[in-house]
Amino acid sequence: MTAPILIFDSGVGGLSVVGALRTRLPGAPLAYVCDNAALPYGTKPDAWLVARIVAVCRAAVEASGARALVVACNTASTLALQALRECLSIPVIGTVPAIKPAAHASRSGVFGLLATSATVSRPYTQRLIGEFAPDCTVVRLAADPLVAQAERVLTGMPWDDAIIAASLAPLWEASRLDTVVLGCTHFPLLREALERHAPREIVWIDSGDAIARRVAQVVSPIVSEATRDAPGSDASWASAPQQSGLARTLASYGFSAPRSLALPDPVLTF
Repeated sequence: MTAPILIFDSGVGGLSVVGALRTRLPGAPLAYVCDNAALPYGTKPDAWLVARIVAVCRAAVEASGARALVVACNTASTLALQALRECLSIPVIGTVPAIKPAAHASRSGVFGLLATSATVSRPYTQRLIGEFAPDCTVVRLAADPLVAQAERVLTGMPWDDAIIAASLAPLWEASRLDTVVLGCTHFPLLREALERHAPREIVWIDSGDAIARRVAQVVSPIVSEATRDAPGSDASWASAPQQSGLARTLASYGFSAPRSLALPDPVLTF
């Protein structure tokens, strides 16, 4: 069997890129790993996060035999990509906020960056803005509560309208804002709710298709559909596999029930 492409996220947010990957690479087996025992990442200290991310990804790459790692998490990507590339021998594809596409899409030159606290404040994010949107006004908004809302939705619970409205409210203070970057892979999973709470028509931009295009560039050859196992056989792992609704959520994206990810001893807890 061809080695899979491994998708990593702190929780189920990385599932937002699975559809784009399956569309662009229809014959490629995938695997998924989430560090849901450590959610949310965006509020944790940098040094702890780097160590934790490296430990989880190394364990998952070994368990899955992956041929490439997709870090489908903006927080992890802006913080730990270099460390991951130094310790892994396979290609590592990261996720960064879609600042460049937003700068092109915004007619007013005013757009929002909706992300976690870690991504919003990261120097890497400021460099992206300086390089690709120097003439734009970028409203940066940390919306950490939306991560938990996305996790709720995908595990079968309704979102909380009050939390979503409060999380978005500061964006609408910029009257000319016409575009919003979804700078966390969890947030596209809330697209319906986000649109419902927008006071006007907004262009929402995420990184899913860009990630899939990059993976297609670095991973080859693409295997044919005939070489794959039966549908739904793609493997998954989690640091807390018994989380309510997780197995059902992963199954809806074509993954088998999550296995427990064996982490180094002592486990990095927070």
